[in-house]
Amino acid sequence: MGTTLPAFTPLEDSLWLTLCCRALDNRRPIPILGDAMADQIVRTSGYDYERLKIDTNLLLNATIRAKKLDEVASRFLDRHPDAVGLDLGAGLDTRRERLAPPDTVEWYDVDFPEVVTARRELIPERPHSHNIAADVTGKGWLDAVPSDKPAIIVADGLFGFLSQDEVTGLLDRLVEHFPSGNLVFNSYTKFAVWAARHSRGTKTVADLIKFPGVDDPRDFERWNPKLQLIKEILISREPEVAQFPSVLRLYYRAQARSTAWSRKGTIVLHYRF
Repeated sequence: MGTTLPAFTPLEDSLWLTLCCRALDNRRPIPILGDAMADQIVRTSGYDYERLKIDTNLLLNATIRAKKLDEVASRFLDRHPDAVGLDLGAGLDTRRERLAPPDTVEWYDVDFPEVVTARRELIPERPHSHNIAADVTGKGWLDAVPSDKPAIIVADGLFGFLSQDEVTGLLDRLVEHFPSGNLVFNSYTKFAVWAARHSRGTKTVADLIKFPGVDDPRDFERWNPKLQLIKEILISREPEVAQFPSVLRLYYRAQARSTAWSRKGTIVLHYRF
């Protein structure tokens, strides 16, 4: 019998798509991310992941992008063991568990109140780990986060559900709040937004997508001049592609030869400020 959770809105319910991808990855013979807690959460909740119709391509892309976000965050925390960690639109992600930062790091997971209620039910509380029940586009929730330490800010899948004005407003507030930090998130080109609205695997969230798409990662620097691009991580060029099934592996290796073609797939952008 599954755990009884709050009723989610369609937007809140979208968290299951990436969570179930991470859970199903953990059940593969050789996982990319190996998120055992995600698997445990799906089993405990009794969620029917089969209705999402997750295909292999979506599963691999969702888990590899989570791994790239983790890698950036982990390197930042190695350099700044007194940092603040901030996961925006955290859903039921267990990034803090995967990273296992030192006790000198204060970690904050931000999402809607009903999602935070579910997090408290399904994810064990840890010292120096905090939930903030808020809409990330609101203006008051950052008051609960220290403003005198460098920050690593992560957003996995969030920006697709925000308008351009909401993204720029959020970026402005984050950059002004902290003295310095890194920001890492998955971005979407205009083609990727179109594909997400028409793909079978993302059909459950198609009507929720608000982001118009960005074809040039330098656009974020133009939106906020304090942001400086460190790296555009194109998933097709990452070593984990070697673990893909043969047909997908050949496709992504061909895609990797072209930056323009690679940008039609999954992208992780890493900035400093």
